[in-house]
Amino acid sequence: MTVKLTARQQQVLDIIRSEIERTGFPPTRAEIAQVLGFKSANAAEDHLKALARKGAIELTAGASRGIRLLGPDTRESAAPSNALANLADALLLPIIGRVAAGSPILATEHIEREIGVTPSLFSQTPDYLLRVRGLSMKDAGIFDGDLLAVKKATEARNGQIVVVRIGDDVTVKRLSRSSNQVVLLPENPDFEPIIVTDPDSLALEGIAVGLIRTSPLH
Repeated sequence: MTVKLTARQQQVLDIIRSEIERTGFPPTRAEIAQVLGFKSANAAEDHLKALARKGAIELTAGASRGIRLLGPDTRESAAPSNALANLADALLLPIIGRVAAGSPILATEHIEREIGVTPSLFSQTPDYLLRVRGLSMKDAGIFDGDLLAVKKATEARNGQIVVVRIGDDVTVKRLSRSSNQVVLLPENPDFEPIIVTDPDSLALEGIAVGLIRTSPLH
């Protein structure tokens, strides 16, 4: 049975879908409030809770982007048991662990193993899964140990979550670029933005197109 949404709830759901298609990740409460002209993020939170009660989305506590679609065309792919798939149409992806300085991210020594995943889990078809280290992106719903689905790319748009190499380090951050400066933004107030003063030291390894959680939600 299809659950009927109010017009406002449908607007909120459309915004979530649009942002996931655009960046690979859901919007924050504040971003939803801004688009719809709400005075505070609390109004957006009320609509999100209503959508969760109706089974359209799932909310993750403690993460500002902790929103997972559970609509008719996404409910199956949201189940963790479907992520590590034994399906005929499964996409085989390498899991990249720690990346050694100066070597290609897809070098054999970086690959922990390969797993089959359902392609419909992701906004675009990824090329590899990167094991996340640390909590600098926790407010985007990306936690330590998660597998970030990454599509190789030579260009990225402002606001996208990207995997970049700076010198000898590989990091996951949100891209902010102006005509004369590149800033890599964390999604955790405990971490400082990275201001890239030497553009030649920065190499784009790919853009994030989805996420697989390998540990239980708390």
